[in-house]
Amino acid sequence: MPFNLQEIQRIVGAQPIAEEVYKHIRYICIDSRSAVNDQTLFIAIKGVRNNGHNYITDVYERGCRSFLITEKVDVSKYPGATFLLVEDSILALQQLATSNRKQFTYPIIGVTGSNGKTIVKEWLSFLLGDSFSVCKNPKSYNSQVGVPLSVWQLTDKHNLGIFEAGISQPGEMEKIRAIINPDIAILTNIGQAHDENFTGNEQKIYEKISLFQNAKKILYCNDHPIADNIIKNTIAPIVKRYTWSRRNNSTLLITKTEQTKSETIIEGLVNNERQRITIPFKDSASIENAITCWLTLIALEKNDELHRNKFLFLQSVEMRLELKQGINNCTIINDSYNSDLGSLSIAIDYLNQQHRNSKKTIILSDILQSGKQKEQLYKEVAHMLSNKGVQRIIGVGEEISSQADSFNNIEKVFFKNTQAFISGFRNLDFYNESILLKAARSFEFEKINSLLQNKSHDTQLVINLNNLISNVNHYRGLLNEGTKIMAMVKAQSYGSGSFEIASLLQYHRVNYLAVAYADEGVELRKAGISLPIMVMSPEKESFDSMLVYQLEPEIYSFNVLKQFAKAAAEFGSKEIKIHLKVDTGMHRLGFLPNEINAMLTELKSYPYLKVASVFSHLSASDNPQFDSFTQAQIDLFRTSCDKIEKELGYKFIKHICNSGAISRFKQAHFDMVRLGIGMYGMGVDEAEEKKLVPVCTLKTSISQIKTILPGETVSYNRSGAITKETKIAIIPIGYADGFNRKLSNGNGCVWIQDKPAKVIGSVCMDMCMVDVTDIDAFEGEEVIIFDDTNKIKEMAAAIGTISYEVLTSISTRVKKVYTQE
Repeated sequence: MPFNLQEIQRIVGAQPIAEEVYKHIRYICIDSRSAVNDQTLFIAIKGVRNNGHNYITDVYERGCRSFLITEKVDVSKYPGATFLLVEDSILALQQLATSNRKQFTYPIIGVTGSNGKTIVKEWLSFLLGDSFSVCKNPKSYNSQVGVPLSVWQLTDKHNLGIFEAGISQPGEMEKIRAIINPDIAILTNIGQAHDENFTGNEQKIYEKISLFQNAKKILYCNDHPIADNIIKNTIAPIVKRYTWSRRNNSTLLITKTEQTKSETIIEGLVNNERQRITIPFKDSASIENAITCWLTLIALEKNDELHRNKFLFLQSVEMRLELKQGINNCTIINDSYNSDLGSLSIAIDYLNQQHRNSKKTIILSDILQSGKQKEQLYKEVAHMLSNKGVQRIIGVGEEISSQADSFNNIEKVFFKNTQAFISGFRNLDFYNESILLKAARSFEFEKINSLLQNKSHDTQLVINLNNLISNVNHYRGLLNEGTKIMAMVKAQSYGSGSFEIASLLQYHRVNYLAVAYADEGVELRKAGISLPIMVMSPEKESFDSMLVYQLEPEIYSFNVLKQFAKAAAEFGSKEIKIHLKVDTGMHRLGFLPNEINAMLTELKSYPYLKVASVFSHLSASDNPQFDSFTQAQIDLFRTSCDKIEKELGYKFIKHICNSGAISRFKQAHFDMVRLGIGMYGMGVDEAEEKKLVPVCTLKTSISQIKTILPGETVSYNRSGAITKETKIAIIPIGYADGFNRKLSNGNGCVWIQDKPAKVIGSVCMDMCMVDVTDIDAFEGEEVIIFDDTNKIKEMAAAIGTISYEVLTSISTRVKKVYTQE
């Protein structure tokens, strides 16, 4: 239910800076890049690495007129806007969500634990969807900020809330408990997540079960004695405990689990009555999560055969958006595992981050279990699409089709079901557009996804964009305020795809990009990248295109300076930015210190050339053995910059630190640092790598399995001699994909079911063979080439190279899939 600004002022104890405080607020926004309107309250959060106050102008220009701030602003710049000043904007957000929670008396379920929170929440939403109108966290919004944003969505149209709560350190759950205030509290399990921030499991359990404080019912597995004892001794006896166990007296006693080829049958005793559920999974985590959901049905008195039968239709929870290359130069964003309004809004915001294609299309199924009348529901959807700039909707489902008239001023077409879409696919034009797939699972949009995406072989490089930004933010946290970041996106962003990574980095406001050659920069410009771009190896033949597309060359020699100056003069601009490189000891490209005076004399004859930055390259910043040499490079660079700045008479950006130097030579950050391999989780040492997260997973699948007898051989030139009966798997990755031939004959391995499988015989162009004798593998099973830093390093060591080469050697024919929560 909406609040007016006067109510919000009272709830958060704000000081108003405006004349009018009676506007009604329906939406809360903390990200300046999200769509806003005059019913949106923008909450400016000041964090360690970013400050929301810097983007108030952007949000105001897009229509927002209500702001909650912690720093005073010049309100005269924002006519018609209301500003509420508080001391702590995150606390204010939490207070608003708490006030919204207090308006509703229907049951609220809180889910916590080390693992399984999101899956239990999503599965419960599916299992209970026919009985309740459910409000839940979008995706895994379970943090100090994510939880209040989720609880803010509660309305009188719902009659059940399910919210997961995550913590990473002591003291956090108390704040989340006040927001969720669950009637029913679930503890999934206690694992090792965030162990470094707790003294032990006991402290972690006490912290998590503080969520239970006001709950009327609590649910957990009592097979874990520490957790069971703490709960028994902490929770008041009047609170009803529901437990499940495989061995102890409990509400739900699991008596048997039996696995078939693709399913697990779980049998249990409930009030001495034998009951069973069947789930389409075999892994232990899914079994435990399903049992937790079963226990919840018991607590809600929904443990009837109709609800238990729904377990067979549970589906894996994809918590990340997938971005893939599609047909006809389209970009496909697959988020088709649910379609509630909250996750729809988030997915469209992600759609709008994609600048390669100007046209935005959404293929949307019926939105199930929203708790709203369909007329009102699809009017809200139509308003959202219009407000967020989506140009075309393709609706799939009888309900959305019946509301076609709600979608005005937008290109539209509707189909009664997914099969009708498939039948009519040839009549639809998809060309140069970004396409969002958003659907409930029952609509089987994977069939539509298959039609739209580029066809390629099974080998994929999966790039986790959340992890990449987490790594960027790690390095950002090491910098002084105001120090800029230049992100290296050369060599296809270390094999990860230039445009997709550049677009993400632009969205997260890095300051500069660097490419190796001009054609890389031109492609980025054509794809909508507007950040300044430095070209590190400018060639005479590309000067004209650099000038047309406003790419800034690295000037490293007299010859390049004269040639580019001539091209720039013919182009006719008054000011063209360049970057001077000084050779301080790497002895690759750059002006030597004794050439600087002559270089400055030459440069002054070209007044239209403006030095944007001066930089140098450290040759051994990651090696402590050469720290004295590195420091000498830094000192020489500082002296050179002082000389250049004095002669030119104006300031410019100075930068010398690469990824390794950012953490090891903080005194040398100057005005900007250059971040490259560090973005991908490769730290300067083991201590730093523990603070980073892996970004890239190279994987494929098993094409065929066969048994080879002793005396036979495998691969070209009979290179793989078989001395005992051996089961081999053939996998579709070879040296043309970047899987080096030096990994042949047992020198390298892949990973199946977390077990190493050594390469047998020579690596072929398109495939290789691996030993799976001791692995119960099956055709079609996933094969991991690498998925963390250690595996990349091991592969690099096996072929006698460095991690950089492993990543940059991945062929462009390998399909790249980008995931983002």
